[in-house]
Amino acid sequence: MALSPRLKTLGELRSSGYQPRSLKDEMRDNLLENIRSGQSVFQGIWGFDQTVIPELERAILSRHHVLLLGLRGQAKTRLARMMTRLLDEWIPYVAHTELLDDPLAPISRQAQDLILEHGDHTPISWLHRDDRYVEKLATPDVSIADLIGDIDPIKAANEKIAFSDERVIHFGLIPRAHRCIFVINELPDLQPRIQVALFNILQEGDIQIRGFKKRLDLDIHFIFTANPEDYTNRGSIITPLKDRIDSQILTHYPEDPGISKQITLQEARIHPDVANRVIVPGIVHDILEQIAFEARESEYVDAKSGVSARLSISAYENLVSAVERRILSSNEGHGSARISDFWAVIPAITGKVELVYEGEQEGPYQVALHFIHQAIRRLFLAHFPNPEKLKKGREADPYGTILAWFSAGHEVSLTSNDSEVAYKTKLLAVSGLGELVRRHSIPAGEELAFMELVLHGLAEFQQIGKEQIGNAMRFKDDLAEALSELDEDDDN
Repeated sequence: MALSPRLKTLGELRSSGYQPRSLKDEMRDNLLENIRSGQSVFQGIWGFDQTVIPELERAILSRHHVLLLGLRGQAKTRLARMMTRLLDEWIPYVAHTELLDDPLAPISRQAQDLILEHGDHTPISWLHRDDRYVEKLATPDVSIADLIGDIDPIKAANEKIAFSDERVIHFGLIPRAHRCIFVINELPDLQPRIQVALFNILQEGDIQIRGFKKRLDLDIHFIFTANPEDYTNRGSIITPLKDRIDSQILTHYPEDPGISKQITLQEARIHPDVANRVIVPGIVHDILEQIAFEARESEYVDAKSGVSARLSISAYENLVSAVERRILSSNEGHGSARISDFWAVIPAITGKVELVYEGEQEGPYQVALHFIHQAIRRLFLAHFPNPEKLKKGREADPYGTILAWFSAGHEVSLTSNDSEVAYKTKLLAVSGLGELVRRHSIPAGEELAFMELVLHGLAEFQQIGKEQIGNAMRFKDDLAEALSELDEDDDN
């Protein structure tokens, strides 16, 4: 039942018909209501609809503590934070108590004494669901006192309390998260002796502090996150603790570039004014997302470390910024992202992949270029025929006019500073390029991006040459250039 935060005393709360309910029952009931109404608790989480989210919902229905196990950048923490939507909007607690005691089911000595003293006039306060989320990053320096609690000698001295009195206890993060969701991120980083301290809390729901035989029936929903144990050398989850975590759920990266695009567009931090002035053609965004997929499959990258979705997000932001800088320099109102702008996304790639020995030998910059080249090849073949597999003499070469133009000694030099007009003029000057693109079904407004894709694709398959000089990308026929140099030498 929905309660009003206007109730101020224990007596008023009793009269309202309020009944205590455990946190896990509360989450279960609210999830059932959402399922019946067709509402999604995890809106904004893409690619998990048929995998992670159903498993997580089953765990909640089963009242399970959860371990989210997966590589970096797989939305583990975001999933945990969104689970507050399954909590009641407001819950009552005994005012001025450290453990947020339920007024009708107090567990602390402090709350019990207050109720004994004031009866139905005991003041109550209200806690919003957003304040019922506690998160702790596990680090090697975390102590039992931090998580569970310890004796507070200063408190004992100030209040003249004997050390045998349980009131000298200073509660840690976990007891103060009573009736809350408690998240421990990177659980393997927690020292084994600290992990042991969680046994009783997970199994029996109670704690022990410095030998006090005080049983606290804590009501907490635990969520743990971790990378796979075979990746991190910093520690592992001890077996008895894993045995006490009811459900282990494996997260994963997006399995489809389309899902990856949705994540990037949702998460990229683009200023609204810039978003209205910069266009990223679909094919350019497709290539950008494919870079992350190529990195995850690359022999240069440690597969156990993963390639975070943050790579695509940061790369997209850099790509937009490259266009923004160009249109400001050329004093243009709008601009479109180009494949030749991808040099600007390299800083977003190099810091987000963990290279194996072979990758270190190549160098981060060259590895990033390799990912870009592979992504271009894949998207080129998705839209145009493979120039290496054309049956010579049996079919017309769709690239014949273009290659003949380059063979005649012509070249194209695309620079990052080219205005939109100059960029268009250079591409349209290539004989047969526009006609080839128009013969294929491409989205409206993306003709220039596909024309540039053809040039990059032909270069990837060694049909024409490509070299980068500073911020310029030069396309030419290497053989024609070599013959021209020979002719000049002969003339000399």
